[in-house]
Amino acid sequence: MEDGQLMENDRTSWFWSRRFALKMGNHLDSPETKRFYNEQIFTEIAPRYDFITRALSFGRDGAWKRDVIAALPAEQDPFCLDLACGTGDITRLLAQKYPRGRIVGLDITEPMLALARASSSDANIQFVNQDMSNLAFDSGTVDIVSGGYALRNAPDLARTLGEIHRVLKPGGVAAFLDFSKLRGERVQRWQYWTLKMWTGFWGVLLHRNHEIYAYIAESLHRFPDRDQLRSALAEKGLAVVASRLYFFGFIELLVVKRRDV
Repeated sequence: MEDGQLMENDRTSWFWSRRFALKMGNHLDSPETKRFYNEQIFTEIAPRYDFITRALSFGRDGAWKRDVIAALPAEQDPFCLDLACGTGDITRLLAQKYPRGRIVGLDITEPMLALARASSSDANIQFVNQDMSNLAFDSGTVDIVSGGYALRNAPDLARTLGEIHRVLKPGGVAAFLDFSKLRGERVQRWQYWTLKMWTGFWGVLLHRNHEIYAYIAESLHRFPDRDQLRSALAEKGLAVVASRLYFFGFIELLVVKRRDV
């Protein structure tokens, strides 16, 4: 074999060896392994995160997140937590809505937080590395909780909902935007494969690995459907007070209020 062919083979081997290699099927069955997988996968996608959220939503993601902010109550100086804040787009919108408030964006992925800090200049924003299933804030101290694509990524959903209830003040409000699992087995299969093909295309294009964004379909497959999610929220003392569907029902905005259990 000629030297040129050997060099080409080496380049090809190096190219493919850099692909994200973790298999999501091996990591989504327990809180510990899902937490580890989320840290790794969001580290991988952090540089492309803002682009891919726009691409997957056909450019509608920004408008949906502005609706999250519009759904929140008028407050003078609230304490706000933005869960799984990623690159901080919702966090920054909170700071604009509540310039006198205290805004904390939290995420378990440091590369995401580094991007958020670099693009945020508001003095009332703080970014922290923290697991939303184990919030390091006192009980009954938070006025508002937000989350863009947060609950579906929670390593332990029940524990996360309990933590949200714990830190919210009585009557405190939370708003969540996420992919929504449709009702009914047949339509769920259709939704799963539609999402898997669309997200898989972008995974191959940007990372040479279809699983990178097909994780959305798989995590939604394991997530409660709309009725089950409302039951899970109610069980933890979080009552749904408003909802809005987008994108043929694939996306839902939920607004909930803390009540005593």
